[in-house]
Amino acid sequence: MKFGLQLGYWMAQPPPHAGELVVAAENAGFDAVFAAESWGSDAFDPLAWWGSSTHRVRLGTSVVQMSARTPAATAMHALTLDHLSGGRMILGLGVSGPQVVEGWYGQPFAKPLARTREYVDIVRKVLARQAPVTNEGPHYRLPYTGPGALGLGKPLKPIVHPLRADLPIWLGAEGPKNVALTAEIADGWLAIYYAPRLAGMYNDWLDEGFARSGARRRREDFEIAASCQVVITDDASGELERMRWIMALYLGGMGAPELNFHAQVYRRMGYEREVDEIGRLFQAGEKERAAALVPDEMILDTAIIGDEAHVRDRLKVWEAAGVTMMLVSAPDVEQLHRLAPLVDM
Repeated sequence: MKFGLQLGYWMAQPPPHAGELVVAAENAGFDAVFAAESWGSDAFDPLAWWGSSTHRVRLGTSVVQMSARTPAATAMHALTLDHLSGGRMILGLGVSGPQVVEGWYGQPFAKPLARTREYVDIVRKVLARQAPVTNEGPHYRLPYTGPGALGLGKPLKPIVHPLRADLPIWLGAEGPKNVALTAEIADGWLAIYYAPRLAGMYNDWLDEGFARSGARRRREDFEIAASCQVVITDDASGELERMRWIMALYLGGMGAPELNFHAQVYRRMGYEREVDEIGRLFQAGEKERAAALVPDEMILDTAIIGDEAHVRDRLKVWEAAGVTMMLVSAPDVEQLHRLAPLVDM
Protein backbone atom coordinates (compact mmCIF):
# COMPACT_ATOMS: atom_id res chain seq x y z
CA MET A 1 0.00 0.00 0.00
CA LYS A 2 1.37 3.37 -1.07
CA PHE A 3 1.18 6.75 0.63
CA GLY A 4 0.07 10.05 -0.86
CA LEU A 5 0.31 13.48 0.74
CA GLN A 6 -2.89 15.54 0.64
CA LEU A 7 -2.10 19.27 0.67
CA GLY A 8 -5.81 20.12 0.47
CA TYR A 9 -6.96 23.61 -0.41
CA TRP A 10 -5.83 26.88 1.14
CA MET A 11 -7.66 28.67 3.88
CA ALA A 12 -7.28 32.45 4.33
CA GLN A 13 -3.61 32.38 3.28
CA PRO A 14 -1.28 29.96 1.50
CA PRO A 15 0.04 27.31 3.91
CA PRO A 16 3.51 28.40 5.08
CA HIS A 17 5.38 25.09 4.90
CA ALA A 18 3.77 23.29 1.94
CA GLY A 19 6.91 23.40 -0.20
CA GLU A 20 8.92 21.77 2.57
CA LEU A 21 6.23 19.13 3.05
CA VAL A 22 6.26 18.21 -0.64
CA VAL A 23 10.03 17.73 -0.70
CA ALA A 24 9.91 15.81 2.59
CA ALA A 25 7.19 13.54 1.21
CA GLU A 26 9.27 12.69 -1.84
CA ASN A 27 12.34 12.03 0.32
CA ALA A 28 10.29 9.83 2.63
CA GLY A 29 9.15 7.61 -0.23
CA PHE A 30 5.61 8.89 -0.69
CA ASP A 31 4.19 7.88 -4.06
CA ALA A 32 2.18 11.05 -4.78
CA VAL A 33 1.29 14.56 -3.68
CA PHE A 34 -2.23 15.91 -4.19
CA ALA A 35 -3.76 19.38 -4.14
CA ALA A 36 -7.46 20.22 -3.86
CA GLU A 37 -9.74 23.17 -4.57
CA SER A 38 -12.99 24.52 -3.17
CA TRP A 39 -13.78 28.19 -3.91
CA GLY A 40 -10.41 29.80 -3.30
CA SER A 41 -7.07 28.30 -4.34
CA ASP A 42 -7.04 26.10 -7.43
CA ALA A 43 -5.58 22.59 -7.65
CA PHE A 44 -3.15 22.90 -10.58
CA ASP A 45 -0.95 25.88 -9.66
CA PRO A 46 0.27 24.53 -6.28
CA LEU A 47 1.31 21.29 -7.97
CA ALA A 48 3.23 23.15 -10.66
CA TRP A 49 4.90 25.49 -8.16
CA TRP A 50 5.83 23.10 -5.37
CA GLY A 51 6.12 20.10 -7.65
CA SER A 52 8.96 21.81 -9.53
CA SER A 53 11.19 20.94 -6.55
CA THR A 54 10.52 17.22 -6.97
CA HIS A 55 11.77 14.56 -9.38
CA ARG A 56 9.91 11.31 -8.65
CA VAL A 57 6.69 11.82 -6.74
CA ARG A 58 3.45 11.84 -8.76
CA LEU A 59 1.39 15.05 -8.80
CA GLY A 60 -2.37 14.71 -8.52
CA THR A 61 -5.48 16.84 -8.23
CA SER A 62 -7.87 15.72 -5.53
CA VAL A 63 -10.05 17.00 -6.92
CA VAL A 64 -10.52 19.39 -9.82
CA GLN A 65 -14.12 20.57 -9.86
CA MET A 66 -15.50 19.83 -13.30
CA SER A 67 -17.80 22.83 -13.43
CA ALA A 68 -14.82 25.15 -12.96
CA ARG A 69 -13.44 24.43 -16.42
CA THR A 70 -14.59 23.05 -19.72
CA PRO A 71 -13.31 19.53 -20.47
CA ALA A 72 -10.90 20.89 -23.07
CA ALA A 73 -9.47 23.44 -20.62
CA THR A 74 -8.95 20.74 -17.98
CA ALA A 75 -7.24 18.54 -20.56
CA MET A 76 -4.93 21.45 -21.44
CA HIS A 77 -3.98 21.88 -17.77
CA ALA A 78 -3.32 18.17 -17.41
CA LEU A 79 -1.24 17.72 -20.53
CA THR A 80 0.80 20.83 -19.67
CA LEU A 81 1.60 19.69 -16.15
CA ASP A 82 2.30 16.17 -17.41
CA HIS A 83 4.97 17.57 -19.74
CA LEU A 84 6.45 19.85 -17.09
CA SER A 85 6.69 16.98 -14.59
CA GLY A 86 8.00 14.37 -17.00
CA GLY A 87 4.88 12.23 -16.97
CA ARG A 88 3.91 12.38 -13.29
CA MET A 89 0.43 13.91 -13.50
CA ILE A 90 -2.72 12.27 -12.08
CA LEU A 91 -5.92 14.03 -13.05
CA GLY A 92 -8.43 13.71 -10.23
CA LEU A 93 -11.92 14.98 -11.09
CA GLY A 94 -15.11 15.50 -9.12
CA VAL A 95 -18.56 17.01 -9.54
CA SER A 96 -18.49 18.97 -6.23
CA GLY A 97 -21.99 19.90 -4.99
CA PRO A 98 -24.88 22.13 -6.06
CA GLN A 99 -24.03 24.95 -3.66
CA VAL A 100 -20.61 25.40 -5.26
CA VAL A 101 -21.51 24.44 -8.82
CA GLU A 102 -24.54 26.69 -9.10
CA GLY A 103 -23.58 29.32 -6.51
CA TRP A 104 -19.90 29.83 -7.35
CA TYR A 105 -19.44 28.63 -10.92
CA GLY A 106 -22.90 29.52 -12.19
CA GLN A 107 -23.36 26.14 -13.84
CA PRO A 108 -26.24 23.64 -13.58
CA PHE A 109 -25.69 20.69 -11.27
CA ALA A 110 -28.35 18.37 -12.72
CA LYS A 111 -27.40 14.93 -14.10
CA PRO A 112 -23.90 14.75 -12.56
CA LEU A 113 -23.30 11.15 -13.67
CA ALA A 114 -24.06 11.88 -17.32
CA ARG A 115 -21.93 15.02 -17.19
CA THR A 116 -19.03 13.09 -15.67
CA ARG A 117 -19.12 10.44 -18.37
CA GLU A 118 -19.18 13.05 -21.13
CA TYR A 119 -16.48 15.17 -19.47
CA VAL A 120 -14.05 12.27 -19.11
CA ASP A 121 -14.68 11.16 -22.68
CA ILE A 122 -13.76 14.59 -24.05
CA VAL A 123 -10.61 14.80 -21.90
CA ARG A 124 -9.51 11.41 -23.22
CA LYS A 125 -10.15 12.51 -26.82
CA VAL A 126 -7.92 15.55 -26.28
CA LEU A 127 -5.15 13.44 -24.74
CA ALA A 128 -5.39 10.82 -27.52
CA ARG A 129 -4.93 13.52 -30.20
CA GLN A 130 -6.12 11.16 -32.90
CA ALA A 131 -8.58 13.56 -34.53
CA PRO A 132 -10.16 16.98 -34.06
CA VAL A 133 -12.33 16.77 -30.96
CA THR A 134 -16.07 16.76 -31.42
CA ASN A 135 -18.87 15.91 -29.04
CA GLU A 136 -22.59 15.81 -29.68
CA GLY A 137 -23.53 16.68 -26.10
CA PRO A 138 -25.95 17.23 -24.56
CA HIS A 139 -23.79 18.74 -21.81
CA TYR A 140 -20.60 19.74 -23.64
CA ARG A 141 -21.31 20.24 -27.35
CA LEU A 142 -18.24 20.63 -29.55
CA PRO A 143 -18.37 22.67 -31.68
CA TYR A 144 -20.86 24.76 -29.74
CA THR A 145 -24.16 25.27 -31.58
CA GLY A 146 -26.38 26.58 -28.80
CA PRO A 147 -27.85 30.02 -28.11
CA GLY A 148 -25.56 32.82 -29.23
CA ALA A 149 -23.41 30.60 -31.46
CA LEU A 150 -22.09 32.21 -34.67
CA GLY A 151 -21.87 28.85 -36.37
CA LEU A 152 -18.14 29.31 -36.98
CA GLY A 153 -16.83 26.81 -34.43
CA LYS A 154 -14.19 24.49 -35.81
CA PRO A 155 -13.23 21.07 -34.38
CA LEU A 156 -9.63 21.19 -33.16
CA LYS A 157 -7.02 18.94 -31.66
CA PRO A 158 -4.31 20.16 -29.30
CA ILE A 159 -1.29 21.89 -30.82
CA VAL A 160 0.87 20.30 -28.14
CA HIS A 161 1.38 16.56 -28.48
CA PRO A 162 0.33 15.13 -25.10
CA LEU A 163 3.09 13.21 -23.38
CA ARG A 164 0.71 10.37 -22.42
CA ALA A 165 -2.58 9.50 -24.04
CA ASP A 166 -3.24 7.24 -21.05
CA LEU A 167 -2.61 9.91 -18.40
CA PRO A 168 -4.46 8.46 -15.38
CA ILE A 169 -7.85 9.91 -14.55
CA TRP A 170 -9.20 9.24 -11.06
CA LEU A 171 -12.65 10.24 -9.90
CA GLY A 172 -13.78 11.48 -6.52
CA ALA A 173 -16.99 9.57 -5.78
CA GLU A 174 -19.12 8.96 -2.69
CA GLY A 175 -22.40 7.32 -3.72
CA PRO A 176 -23.06 3.86 -5.21
CA LYS A 177 -23.86 5.01 -8.74
CA ASN A 178 -20.88 7.36 -8.90
CA VAL A 179 -18.49 4.71 -7.55
CA ALA A 180 -19.76 2.20 -10.12
CA LEU A 181 -19.23 4.79 -12.87
CA THR A 182 -15.72 5.38 -11.56
CA ALA A 183 -14.88 1.68 -11.84
CA GLU A 184 -16.23 1.68 -15.39
CA ILE A 185 -14.53 4.73 -16.91
CA ALA A 186 -11.64 5.78 -14.64
CA ASP A 187 -8.22 4.52 -13.61
CA GLY A 188 -8.70 5.05 -9.88
CA TRP A 189 -11.11 6.05 -7.14
CA LEU A 190 -10.45 8.97 -4.79
CA ALA A 191 -12.46 7.83 -1.79
CA ILE A 192 -13.36 10.28 0.94
CA TYR A 193 -14.62 9.00 4.30
CA TYR A 194 -13.75 5.41 3.44
CA ALA A 195 -14.65 2.96 6.21
CA PRO A 196 -12.89 -0.43 6.00
CA ARG A 197 -15.77 -2.20 7.77
CA LEU A 198 -17.94 -1.36 4.73
CA ALA A 199 -15.47 -2.79 2.19
CA GLY A 200 -18.00 -5.39 1.09
CA MET A 201 -20.47 -2.67 0.15
CA TYR A 202 -17.83 -0.69 -1.74
CA ASN A 203 -16.73 -3.82 -3.58
CA ASP A 204 -20.29 -4.46 -4.74
CA TRP A 205 -20.45 -0.94 -6.17
CA LEU A 206 -17.04 -1.30 -7.83
CA ASP A 207 -17.80 -4.75 -9.23
CA GLU A 208 -20.91 -3.38 -10.92
CA GLY A 209 -18.72 -0.93 -12.81
CA PHE A 210 -15.97 -3.42 -13.63
CA ALA A 211 -18.57 -5.79 -15.08
CA ARG A 212 -19.96 -3.25 -17.56
CA SER A 213 -19.23 -3.63 -21.24
CA GLY A 214 -16.20 -1.59 -22.22
CA ALA A 215 -14.96 -1.08 -18.64
CA ARG A 216 -11.53 0.54 -18.75
CA ARG A 217 -9.85 -1.37 -15.93
CA ARG A 218 -9.95 -4.56 -13.92
CA ARG A 219 -9.71 -4.58 -10.16
CA GLU A 220 -6.09 -5.73 -10.35
CA ASP A 221 -4.92 -2.55 -12.10
CA PHE A 222 -7.35 -0.08 -10.52
CA GLU A 223 -6.18 2.24 -7.75
CA ILE A 224 -8.16 3.08 -4.63
CA ALA A 225 -6.77 6.13 -2.85
CA ALA A 226 -8.57 6.65 0.45
CA SER A 227 -8.32 9.97 2.28
CA CYS A 228 -7.61 9.26 5.93
CA GLN A 229 -6.46 11.26 8.91
CA VAL A 230 -3.49 9.20 10.16
CA VAL A 231 -2.13 10.69 13.37
CA ILE A 232 0.58 9.17 15.52
CA THR A 233 0.03 10.56 19.00
CA ASP A 234 -0.04 9.67 22.68
CA ASP A 235 -3.00 12.02 23.12
CA ALA A 236 -5.73 10.33 21.10
CA SER A 237 -8.49 12.04 23.05
CA GLY A 238 -7.15 15.50 22.23
CA GLU A 239 -6.95 14.64 18.54
CA LEU A 240 -10.48 13.27 18.59
CA GLU A 241 -11.70 16.51 20.11
CA ARG A 242 -10.11 18.52 17.30
CA MET A 243 -11.65 16.28 14.65
CA ARG A 244 -15.12 16.59 16.15
CA TRP A 245 -15.24 20.19 14.96
CA ILE A 246 -14.09 19.24 11.45
CA MET A 247 -16.66 16.45 11.26
CA ALA A 248 -19.46 18.78 12.37
CA LEU A 249 -18.46 21.29 9.66
CA TYR A 250 -18.56 18.71 6.87
CA LEU A 251 -21.78 17.10 8.03
CA GLY A 252 -23.57 20.36 8.77
CA GLY A 253 -21.98 23.03 6.64
CA MET A 254 -20.37 21.56 3.51
CA GLY A 255 -23.48 21.16 1.40
CA ALA A 256 -27.12 22.11 1.33
CA PRO A 257 -29.14 20.55 4.19
CA GLU A 258 -31.31 18.69 1.69
CA LEU A 259 -28.33 17.51 -0.44
CA ASN A 260 -25.09 17.01 1.49
CA PHE A 261 -23.09 14.15 -0.02
CA HIS A 262 -20.79 13.87 3.02
CA ALA A 263 -23.79 13.49 5.28
CA GLN A 264 -25.18 10.79 3.02
CA VAL A 265 -21.94 8.82 3.35
CA TYR A 266 -22.29 8.72 7.13
CA ARG A 267 -25.96 7.83 6.93
CA ARG A 268 -24.95 4.78 4.92
CA MET A 269 -22.53 3.90 7.73
CA GLY A 270 -25.47 3.75 10.15
CA TYR A 271 -25.26 7.20 11.72
CA GLU A 272 -28.60 8.56 10.47
CA ARG A 273 -29.74 9.91 13.85
CA GLU A 274 -26.40 11.53 14.65
CA VAL A 275 -26.10 13.11 11.19
CA ASP A 276 -29.59 14.60 11.37
CA GLU A 277 -29.04 16.12 14.81
CA ILE A 278 -25.53 17.41 14.05
CA GLY A 279 -26.78 19.01 10.86
CA ARG A 280 -29.77 20.59 12.60
CA LEU A 281 -27.63 22.16 15.32
CA PHE A 282 -24.91 23.32 12.92
CA GLN A 283 -27.44 24.99 10.61
CA ALA A 284 -28.98 26.69 13.65
CA GLY A 285 -25.61 28.21 14.54
CA GLU A 286 -25.04 25.93 17.55
CA LYS A 287 -21.71 24.66 16.26
CA GLU A 288 -20.25 23.78 19.67
CA ARG A 289 -23.24 21.56 20.50
CA ALA A 290 -23.07 20.02 17.03
CA ALA A 291 -19.40 19.10 17.48
CA ALA A 292 -20.05 17.67 20.94
CA LEU A 293 -22.53 15.20 19.44
CA VAL A 294 -19.96 13.58 17.14
CA PRO A 295 -19.17 10.19 18.72
CA ASP A 296 -15.63 8.79 18.79
CA GLU A 297 -16.57 5.79 16.64
CA MET A 298 -17.89 8.08 13.92
CA ILE A 299 -14.41 9.58 13.59
CA LEU A 300 -12.50 6.34 14.02
CA ASP A 301 -14.47 4.63 11.24
CA THR A 302 -12.59 6.82 8.76
CA ALA A 303 -9.43 7.87 10.65
CA ILE A 304 -6.48 6.24 12.41
CA ILE A 305 -5.36 7.83 15.66
CA GLY A 306 -3.02 6.42 18.28
CA ASP A 307 0.53 5.33 19.00
CA GLU A 308 2.71 3.87 16.25
CA ALA A 309 1.89 0.25 17.04
CA HIS A 310 -1.85 0.94 16.86
CA VAL A 311 -1.48 2.88 13.62
CA ARG A 312 0.51 0.06 12.02
CA ASP A 313 -2.14 -2.48 12.97
CA ARG A 314 -4.95 -0.34 11.56
CA LEU A 315 -3.09 0.30 8.30
CA LYS A 316 -3.06 -3.45 7.69
CA VAL A 317 -6.84 -3.45 8.07
CA TRP A 318 -7.20 -0.71 5.45
CA GLU A 319 -4.90 -2.54 3.05
CA ALA A 320 -6.84 -5.78 3.52
CA ALA A 321 -10.02 -3.83 2.68
CA GLY A 322 -8.64 -3.05 -0.79
CA VAL A 323 -7.06 0.38 -0.36
CA THR A 324 -3.96 0.78 -2.56
CA MET A 325 -2.99 4.27 -1.35
CA MET A 326 -3.47 6.06 1.96
CA LEU A 327 -3.99 9.73 1.21
CA VAL A 328 -2.85 11.49 4.38
CA SER A 329 -2.23 15.06 5.48
CA ALA A 330 0.42 16.49 7.78
CA PRO A 331 0.39 19.95 9.40
CA ASP A 332 4.17 20.22 9.38
CA VAL A 333 7.37 18.40 8.43
CA GLU A 334 7.76 16.99 11.96
CA GLN A 335 4.44 15.14 11.73
CA LEU A 336 5.30 13.92 8.24
CA HIS A 337 8.58 12.51 9.54
CA ARG A 338 6.60 10.62 12.16
CA LEU A 339 4.57 9.03 9.36
CA ALA A 340 7.62 8.29 7.20
CA PRO A 341 8.50 4.91 8.82
CA LEU A 342 5.03 3.64 7.89
CA VAL A 343 5.71 4.06 4.17
CA ASP A 344 7.98 0.99 4.08
CA MET A 345 5.70 -1.32 6.07
